[in-house]
Amino acid sequence: MAIRTILTKGEPALNKVCHPVTKFDDKLADLLDDLKETLAQANGLGLAAPQVGILRRAVIVVNEEGEMLELVNPEIIAREGEQDGLEGCLSVPGMWGYVKRPAWVRVKAQDRKGNWFEVEGSDITARCFCHELSHLDGHLYTELCDKLYTNEDLDRMMEEQEDQE
Repeated sequence: MAIRTILTKGEPALNKVCHPVTKFDDKLADLLDDLKETLAQANGLGLAAPQVGILRRAVIVVNEEGEMLELVNPEIIAREGEQDGLEGCLSVPGMWGYVKRPAWVRVKAQDRKGNWFEVEGSDITARCFCHELSHLDGHLYTELCDKLYTNEDLDRMMEEQEDQE
């Protein structure tokens, strides 16, 4: 296992559509292990293969229970409701934006051996599923928000909110 470099906004790989995974072999297992280790080191909630320069349809998402889910060739097959919340990205460090996402989603994906399964999530897990799967089609969350906020902006907004209470 190895920690890989996370690409940042402006890198061409982040704007490309990824290819389906067709070989479920040691190379895929190594990629998934590296994604997990890289994500843990970066202290994030999700990481997609293109974020480390690999144009394959594979992501890792941390669910509400703190489990790292491996999703190969994932697709959202159902969605319900709506939530609007702050979102950030390891490929857009130090920036945040408000993004509308479904409140609940069901995802169909394959595991590292090629077996199909379904998983669902709500709230932050639903947000993470949508966010990471967007990476596989070459999209960043910044395309969905009107304004980006820095960490300092968020601190100031929280202070103003506390002062109003």
